[in-house]
Amino acid sequence: MEESRTEDLPVGGQAVIEGVMMRAENRIVTAVRTPEQEIVVREQEHIPWSRRFGFLRLPILRGAVAFIEMMIIGLQTLNFSADVALQSERRSMPEAQEGGWKDRLALAATLVSSLAIGIGVFFFLPLAAAQATGSERDAVSFNLLAGLVRTCLLLLYLYGISRWQEIRRVFQYHGAEHKSIFTLEAGADLTVDEARGFGRLHPRCGTSFLLIVVLLSILVFALVDSAFIDVFGHPQSLLERFLTHLSVLPFISGLSFELLKLSGRKRNHPVTKLVIRPGLWLQRITTKEPSDDQLEVALVALHRALGQTSPLTHCDWDEWRMRPAPVVPSETS
Repeated sequence: MEESRTEDLPVGGQAVIEGVMMRAENRIVTAVRTPEQEIVVREQEHIPWSRRFGFLRLPILRGAVAFIEMMIIGLQTLNFSADVALQSERRSMPEAQEGGWKDRLALAATLVSSLAIGIGVFFFLPLAAAQATGSERDAVSFNLLAGLVRTCLLLLYLYGISRWQEIRRVFQYHGAEHKSIFTLEAGADLTVDEARGFGRLHPRCGTSFLLIVVLLSILVFALVDSAFIDVFGHPQSLLERFLTHLSVLPFISGLSFELLKLSGRKRNHPVTKLVIRPGLWLQRITTKEPSDDQLEVALVALHRALGQTSPLTHCDWDEWRMRPAPVVPSETS
């Protein structure tokens, strides 16, 4: 059995629209395939917050900070991948050259509204459903019920969006990201032929992290609600409970991060295998088998994130976007 050669080299990634983001050391690289089948790459230097401020490396706190940091990076890379698609459209359609800032504003509004809807559906709705049963005085029963509703909503949501062709392609890039990282961890050559043979279910995936957060929140929320009843002598109102639960989410994400980090180091331990199994099951929804073209994109991103020159053909973002728009021949009657 080969041990991972990346135990001390944190390599992570994220699928984006028609591409993959990879992060390693102090570098973030996003590779996106354009409608013209070119691979466009944007490379950014990035010093994690925990390296800038030493106290942010404390256990649990580092996980909460990493969670927030990755959310910001994730939104930025999604924005970039969408921008590549918009640039391609404007380059091929002269009538679409105007309105770039409007496109970005619309995208930002979509992201903000999606976040608001997500908080409402996955946090407020389960609480309202549990409250409707009249079990608010029993913190354990209340949060078990709310957790069950939240888990069911999450599964239904992920399964539902996986049926869309556009999201299915994102999930294929998610699979390509995992296969590429597995290839690196095995010490194999970073080629399509090598990556194709690895699995697409990774124990340190953000999907597993999300499931750990959902399950761990049941315990933490029950403890918080019980403490409130002990102190004030009555259960919280629905709004109070919602705001309280939302406020302890950073702590839950930090604790979940530590558990996921531990599972990555002890992945062969029987207890660890049992704990990570639900997350791997969930990845059967959020990852799909990628094509060779999609593996190429992930491998380009990984090569560049590691500071290596990729043998696969690609183009830097700054160079690509400065190219003149192709001349569209006018129609003659």
